[in-house]
Amino acid sequence: MNQEIRDKYEVVIGLEVHAQLQTESKIFAADAASFGASPNTHISPITLGHPGTLPKLNKKAVEFAMRMGIACNSQITENQYFDRKNYFYPDLPKGYQITQDKTPICMGGGVHVKLSTGEKTVRFHHIHLEEDAGKSLHTDGSSDSLLDYNRAGTPLIEMVTEPEIKSAEEAATFMTEVRKLVRYLGICDGNMEEGSLRCDVNISVMPVGSKVFGTKVEIKNMNSMRFIQKAIEYEIVRQIDAVENNEKIIQETRSFDPATGRTSGMREKESMNDYRYFPEPDLVPLVISEEWLSSVKEQMPALPWELFEKFTKEYGLPAYDANVLTDSREVAEYFEATCQFTKNYKAVSNWIMGTVKSYLNDHNLEIGQLSVTPEQLAQLIQLVDDGKVSNSTASQQIFPEMIADNAKTPLQIAEAKNLIQQSNTDTLQTLVDEVLANNSAKVKEYKNGKKGLLSMFMGEIMKKSKGSADPKVTTALLQKTLENL
Repeated sequence: MNQEIRDKYEVVIGLEVHAQLQTESKIFAADAASFGASPNTHISPITLGHPGTLPKLNKKAVEFAMRMGIACNSQITENQYFDRKNYFYPDLPKGYQITQDKTPICMGGGVHVKLSTGEKTVRFHHIHLEEDAGKSLHTDGSSDSLLDYNRAGTPLIEMVTEPEIKSAEEAATFMTEVRKLVRYLGICDGNMEEGSLRCDVNISVMPVGSKVFGTKVEIKNMNSMRFIQKAIEYEIVRQIDAVENNEKIIQETRSFDPATGRTSGMREKESMNDYRYFPEPDLVPLVISEEWLSSVKEQMPALPWELFEKFTKEYGLPAYDANVLTDSREVAEYFEATCQFTKNYKAVSNWIMGTVKSYLNDHNLEIGQLSVTPEQLAQLIQLVDDGKVSNSTASQQIFPEMIADNAKTPLQIAEAKNLIQQSNTDTLQTLVDEVLANNSAKVKEYKNGKKGLLSMFMGEIMKKSKGSADPKVTTALLQKTLENL
């Protein structure tokens, strides 16, 4: 699209983010809420909406929603009730969804994002609790739809932003921060591929300076950061082209096809009247007391921005290191655990961001699956700090042995493999003298100004010592000897 045309329009984006809560059971029934079971095995008369059954609210789901609100500085609603949303759900056996309409559990708040253009807080309109629907499955060559009710009744929070996101980058960055936050809080695994975190994108365009929003279009069930960006970018161009050509934009629900990078219409968007909300008669009102709210606040884990400040101030790390280490709660916890056994905090950071991260990436592992304990990593760092082994020896030879057999200490591995650095100056001086005597011609070249030969001499000394010579001590001896020749 011509940039001049693009600059005539302002994009308005709002997100509806759905996060499945990691409770053991569903929000209104005792069925398991875990992912991956055989179809229709996590069901019960309540999930199936049998006559005479009554829902019962899952307290843990409420507390998880409260955690999100507290982390986002939202106002927690004291008096709440649930509603029936009577829009037809083919994958909810009751034929309606239990949700919160008039009294969402959280109001306001937001998530701070860092963009290429600066920083801002994307505000929430509200966060509400509801139950998830089941899944409709369509097999190739069949006109029938298969229904799996395992997911029906899984607890959800839906986080509805204000319509103030201005770009595809901002939407994806916001989703990245939300995923990090729900993982830190321990309320959702953030797995977008499995659908435990997904979002609907509401998008419109309007002329720059206009106070009237354009017609809103919804893109449903986005479960990838990359797809969110691509769908928004395509939809911006499509809507601007339509306006420029005097075509009417329909308020509709659209889907995104990753293969083509295009959105396509599914159905015209329902109005709020189509949902026919009314208070859920089978659930008593929910009251969140000050005591209950205080109890949840006391159990809150440290949040990413709190740890960032701690890592930069208490541990003295650069901002870059702190950003990397706080990207994951598990990595941050591993760093802090390692720092209990050493004061060389920068070395801990370097090891985690370097050797440890490379190993985890190569083997597709999370840091919780690492066999090297924080105490063992600190012991390895201490070996380097004490000058007993070089950093490269520790990384390339000792660390892999620790992975293979974590019953041995780093020192035991270094001694067994004869990797302890030789720092005895008499022994090292002998090696220096031997190498220089065997390379007299090169010594003359060095004395005539070819100083780059120093690394060649060091290489020969390291060969003779089988890598055990202390590089710092040896380099000092070598330079002093050459100066005195």
